Amino acid sequence: MKFARTWRAVAVAALGLASIGLAQATPYVVFDFKTGAVLKQHEATHKWFPASTTKLLTVYVALEAVREGRFTFDSPFVVTRRAAVMPPSKMGFQPGTIITLGNALKMLMVKSANDVAITVAEGIDGSVENFAAEMNRTAHKLGMNDSHFVTPNGLPDVDHYSSARDLALVAESLYRDFPEEAGLFDIGELSYGGHTIRNYNHLLGKFPGADGMKTGFTCAAGFNIVVSATRGDRHLGVVVLGQATSRERDIVAADLLQQAFTGHDQPSGTLQSLPDEGGPPSDMHPYACGKLRAKAVEGAEGDALGSDAPAASGNGVVRIAAKAASGAPQDYGVAVVSEPLPRFDPLPVYIGQAPGKNLAVTPVVANPLEITPFPAPPPRKVHHRRVIRKRVARGETHKGHKHHVTHAKKHAHKKSVAHHVVKKHKAVKRKVKHEHHG
Repeated sequence: MKFARTWRAVAVAALGLASIGLAQATPYVVFDFKTGAVLKQHEATHKWFPASTTKLLTVYVALEAVREGRFTFDSPFVVTRRAAVMPPSKMGFQPGTIITLGNALKMLMVKSANDVAITVAEGIDGSVENFAAEMNRTAHKLGMNDSHFVTPNGLPDVDHYSSARDLALVAESLYRDFPEEAGLFDIGELSYGGHTIRNYNHLLGKFPGADGMKTGFTCAAGFNIVVSATRGDRHLGVVVLGQATSRERDIVAADLLQQAFTGHDQPSGTLQSLPDEGGPPSDMHPYACGKLRAKAVEGAEGDALGSDAPAASGNGVVRIAAKAASGAPQDYGVAVVSEPLPRFDPLPVYIGQAPGKNLAVTPVVANPLEITPFPAPPPRKVHHRRVIRKRVARGETHKGHKHHVTHAKKHAHKKSVAHHVVKKHKAVKRKVKHEHHG
């Protein structure tokens, strides 16, 4: 049954692609970080919704602000109500929470927190709109000619788009201009409040040499990833956009990188020299969030369907000997992605001012309401006894309802006894009446 369900999903996904003209429009580009050379590409300048890979540019703008002396990594930013109401993925901080810029950037790269992205934008430029304007100025400076940005987090907007080539350019610029901050992009896990937060980039610790960078997903974008990997003196990257599942995204990225590292791809121009294709961004809703993908939540990272997701699209290019007894070869990417998740030493993050440092000044917000915590939700009302009786009848009980459950059982028993007495009394009356008429 599960096998049939999986292949049915594959068939529907393929039909969905054909119906929107996307059968070949899932862009990718493989490139050399040091030279900017393109090793392999497909529709790399086709406009696409970048989703959370947008946060690479958000981090670039933030690091540039630190380099210019406008802020430090200990600068405190305050969460506003606009930030707090962002949809997942998010940290879920209440308005008024203080976060240092350094902690915020780690949360952006690992948790892909949409609320923290807004906090960074408002902290640096006073508003999301001002920060978006700075993002676009920076993108133009970096040669990102296929891009326009509206938000710092990449949540859906028809005017917010980029391309595989442009995302490769910002990735290349981050390593070139801020080599001392490369550690931001290979954090496997964070620890916060007694919880561990794992990076959505599951190639970290699996693909040999993987050391960054960022994933992203919305229904319109599909599953996107920007990956960096270093082996010896070679530092290569790949951008894969618009896959149907996170698993397929990771498989394609791993195969493309492995092919490049093993020398199958040869340089063919540079990222800057790729011709612009033009046209509007493609919409992946029918493919990534169709009827059979109802559990995929827009704005969430990760594969919502897990093992029931469609299999890879066949873009695997590197073959290895399978572990199976048959010895039949399999895609390299499939083998990498099938490995268990590695363990990392979680990097701690915190909220509030940097401990032991009193140089930072808590930001002042013009409208105090914006940093006022939301009121606590009203306490839940006790369920009506009639509802509890129905739950008892269905075998659904709860510890907090022990008294009411006992009462409901007693009531049900009394009702049953009373019904039996009334029924017997009516039967006696009918018998007496029958005898009287006889």
